[in-house]
Amino acid sequence: MRVFILVLLSGFILNVSAQSYKQNSAVPRPKLVVGIVVDQMRWDYLYRYYDRYSSGGFKRLLNNGFSNENTMIPYTPTYTAAGHASVYTGSVPAVNGIMGNYWYNKKLGRNVYCTEDSSVRSVGTTSNAGKMSPANMWTTTITDELRLATNFRSKVIGIAFKDRGSILPAGHAANAAYWFDDLTGGFITSSYYMNDLPKWVKDFNAKKLPDQYLNDNWNTLYPINTYQQSTVDSMRYEAGVPREDNTFPHITSAITKDKYNSFRYTPFAQTLLFEMAKNAVREEKMGVSGNTDFLALSVSTTDYIGHEFGPNSIEIEDTYLRLDADIAAFISYLDKAIGKDEYTIFLTADHGAAHVPGFLRDKKIPAGTFDDAEIGKQLNALLEKSFSLKNAVSKIINYQVYFNDAVVNDQNRKQVTDATIQFLLQYDFIANAFELGDAMSAPMPNKLKEMMANGYNMQLSGDIQFNYKPQWYDGWNKGTSHGVWYAYDAHIPLVWYGWGIKKGKSNREVYMTDIAPTLAALLHIQMPSGCVGKVVEEALK
Repeated sequence: MRVFILVLLSGFILNVSAQSYKQNSAVPRPKLVVGIVVDQMRWDYLYRYYDRYSSGGFKRLLNNGFSNENTMIPYTPTYTAAGHASVYTGSVPAVNGIMGNYWYNKKLGRNVYCTEDSSVRSVGTTSNAGKMSPANMWTTTITDELRLATNFRSKVIGIAFKDRGSILPAGHAANAAYWFDDLTGGFITSSYYMNDLPKWVKDFNAKKLPDQYLNDNWNTLYPINTYQQSTVDSMRYEAGVPREDNTFPHITSAITKDKYNSFRYTPFAQTLLFEMAKNAVREEKMGVSGNTDFLALSVSTTDYIGHEFGPNSIEIEDTYLRLDADIAAFISYLDKAIGKDEYTIFLTADHGAAHVPGFLRDKKIPAGTFDDAEIGKQLNALLEKSFSLKNAVSKIINYQVYFNDAVVNDQNRKQVTDATIQFLLQYDFIANAFELGDAMSAPMPNKLKEMMANGYNMQLSGDIQFNYKPQWYDGWNKGTSHGVWYAYDAHIPLVWYGWGIKKGKSNREVYMTDIAPTLAALLHIQMPSGCVGKVVEEALK
């Protein structure tokens, strides 16, 4: 009898355990998460062209999803790599180690690229464009945490034209990351992920779609006289595609030199990106395995075109109208492939952009550019004359001055620092300058102090930080740029849509770093290791 009772109890315990495991494993999650980072998308683009958007693209996301209207970047400088890393790590450069696209390494005596990795090789090309990995990113990403939470059953894939736009969001433990190669005109990867491209990627590249798109030329989607939100075509301060062609129609079929690089500067590239994304969903069977998969997309084209033409150009208006159509087509594809309300999308940006200084000056708004390299040249001349120190400044990058530690030492550092700050402040376009390690005590608004501190990494940053006045930046006479703390660079869109998302909007100030912890809450997984953000609770059901 005792044996019978023990067997009965054992069976009961096993049955309860099995039921418990089944319940715990059935955590409610979407089938697929799609992150869309639109490179250089200012927040106001959501509404600047709203009347011209279709019902299925940006309007569908805004009207049926949740929009955080006051989403800010909490650090400076505001560059592409730092933005992508911060979105997916929920962290800031001070913690995740991605200071910008490049930063200066004193030990190596050279600039370091954010995703460079000489230990890996290119896959899919004979160029060096594939010698990349996420090794320089210190923390985990939300995509890493999803892989960990499902014991690596969830599939994570990153796709972008820029390597950094694909690699950093996909994280350390990704199944794959793909980016565009100017040599082959196709998507490539790195041996960090695999030793050969999958057949479906090879087949996609073999279609040579960029050649077909270029042959069609780039004309406006609608009659050019209907582009009422833009300056007239062909302004003197616009660059071009390639640089000398700044007038519609852009005869892309005539491009022969570096044609695949020029392809990046056309809206056809974003269409190619979403076609690649559809193929990834289908061929990798994303969203159908029973585990939540994650597709990290970055629309790089908007940044390329934005730099060349600026926010008030017909080119940018046309690019966003075409992007709207591409997003609409992609969402429609997900409806069929994954199922309506079975996937979650978030759309945001890595940074914004300033208006072109030439355009602003025409409207009597103060603006301008200056070359950081020229500042460095003049500063070195001053320090050599004043202190007999040759090449005391090794580099100026990311609005930071890096001293040459072999020349600037404990004995002369204070004198050199004081002289450098005084020198920088003589420029009318520089608002402030201070020792980076002393940002919190500098005479600046608290908001700016926090942004500077969040962007300061003790191991990687320079010695002196300086800030340009509003509408000024390190740049050139044509086109525009970004990188500073002002709203035009730091105010970005954040729209949530789909599974687990409420309808509505909020004007509460939130931050780029809040995206990852909100996804962690949505998916019931751990937030990334260096996360400093908070959950955007009002967006979740």
